[in-house]
Amino acid sequence: MATSRLPNYLRKYRKRTALSQEEVAFLSGCQAGVKFSRYERFLRQPTLENALACEIAFGVPVRVLFAGTYQKVERLVVTRARLLAQKLAAEGMTEVAARKLEALQAAGARQNQ
Repeated sequence: MATSRLPNYLRKYRKRTALSQEEVAFLSGCQAGVKFSRYERFLRQPTLENALACEIAFGVPVRVLFAGTYQKVERLVVTRARLLAQKLAAEGMTEVAARKLEALQAAGARQNQ
């Protein structure tokens, strides 16, 4: 089983770039460094635009910056994919159901990589 990760690693990558919270807030379009501080301390979730801005500023993929959040969402999606696959299989196999099952199995396989 994978180790549990922090919700995000914003502080780590901000420190590596030697940028202040105010500077990263400016780059990501936040109003103030205080807001970015809340992201670093896991008190708030950034918007998708803020998260993507951090990816660009730090040169690190969002799924790495937000490894713990990604891990949590991944587990939930895979669990739901298994439940949906069971439901589809119980309803009978049609061509559309087969395509759906293939996509759901691929989602589960990505988690195991």
